Amino acid sequence: MPAAPGRPARRGSRRAVRLVAGAALLLGLVAVPTAQAREGGHCARQASLRVPGAAHQEVSCLGELTTAGTVASGHTDQADWAGLTPAGLAVPSGVPGIQIDGYFPDDSTTNTNHGWQHDSQFVIRLPDRWNGGLVVAGSPGNREQYANDRAISDWVLSRGYAFAATDKGNTGLGFHRDGDRPGEAIAEWNERVTQLTRAARTVVAQRYRERPRHTLMTGMSNGGYLVRWQLENHPGLYDGGVDWEGTLWRADGPNLFTFLPPALTAYPRYAAGGPGAADAHREMLAAGFPAGSEFLWPYHHQYYWDLTQRIYREELDPGFDGAAEAGTPFCAPGTPACDTDYDYASRPREVHRAVDRIALTGRIGKPLITLHGTLDVLLPIGEDSDVYARMVRDAGREKLFRYYRIEGGTHTDSLYDVFPDRLRPLTPCHRSAFTALESWIGGGPKPAPSRTVALPADRSGLLTDCALGRG
Repeated sequence: MPAAPGRPARRGSRRAVRLVAGAALLLGLVAVPTAQAREGGHCARQASLRVPGAAHQEVSCLGELTTAGTVASGHTDQADWAGLTPAGLAVPSGVPGIQIDGYFPDDSTTNTNHGWQHDSQFVIRLPDRWNGGLVVAGSPGNREQYANDRAISDWVLSRGYAFAATDKGNTGLGFHRDGDRPGEAIAEWNERVTQLTRAARTVVAQRYRERPRHTLMTGMSNGGYLVRWQLENHPGLYDGGVDWEGTLWRADGPNLFTFLPPALTAYPRYAAGGPGAADAHREMLAAGFPAGSEFLWPYHHQYYWDLTQRIYREELDPGFDGAAEAGTPFCAPGTPACDTDYDYASRPREVHRAVDRIALTGRIGKPLITLHGTLDVLLPIGEDSDVYARMVRDAGREKLFRYYRIEGGTHTDSLYDVFPDRLRPLTPCHRSAFTALESWIGGGPKPAPSRTVALPADRSGLLTDCALGRG
């Protein structure tokens, strides 16, 4: 049925969420996982695999589960992970196994992968040589279930992990049309990750005849937010997680709405030069955008700040622009219902309640490693992970937490290709953090204390190495 004129109707997808009953069992851990052959050979027990709660699934036996093979076989979507990793990042190969594509019941239709026109899609990958572990990820931004394939899936599969990822239940720039009330589209992301984790643990047991001995959660940006939320709200499902520059939501701020509108106001005056440029520059720094990141501001103003502000504001505060949908792009200050003028602090109480529905607390229940680039100008580090680290400490969970501020890192690793003399890719740092987490939960040496990881003078190994320090 067509939506009424004006703001499209919110579809009630949360009512369709069907979580698999029962708590997941956490079995014994190994130290650092080592790949080992499992009985049955290539794609054993393929015909017996059933994803609990799935409305549809397709099981494929593949000679290669990494993007070295799935691009050609059609078992990934290259556009979904475009721009998230450096061009020179090595692609592992030699991982045969089973891939399951499918979707859970849902009534929203923004994900067009496979021609299904159905949200709550997932992918589960089960390598023939399994190390006993499972890695779960949610997509960054508003991307789909294959968004982590090059940055995360390839690497963890090469280490022997099973891997599962979800599109979070709604995708694309119109994700805010989903749900019955403000905040529900984002809240569904968390529910879908929980749903997939429980289902994937069961599928792993079907394939290997034992449940995963360790289940780890990881993701970048919005995917990093999902890691934080899961370890705060469902720690019993996981042994730990790595949060790669996760989005911070707090009802009292900071959040996207406290630093993006000041940037939209100040940046054009800074870019125009003239007598007002110095004051505009000071306003940018006061909003949290770090000194030294100015070379990144033009790109983020053009592609990220305005769009991000408008679509997330539409999700959490649709009444700001009345019947319009997601405001007016790049509107000048003073334009009616202009997101450049958005003042989160003065918005009605129900807006803050909507943010509170998805807010983080810092009360993690399992080990968490957070990494964040010091030159991130989409989620400025001083308004995001620096704050989250304080939240964890204030919640009394500091012993479960490590925080690495990566000097020269920015939000999107593909920008390293444009500015190799100024930036550091975060993908190798994520891998170092992941191996540190393996040691931590496996009873080995604990990770190095939280610190700022300096950009090395010799930059020749930045695509492969990132030393986080010693414990």
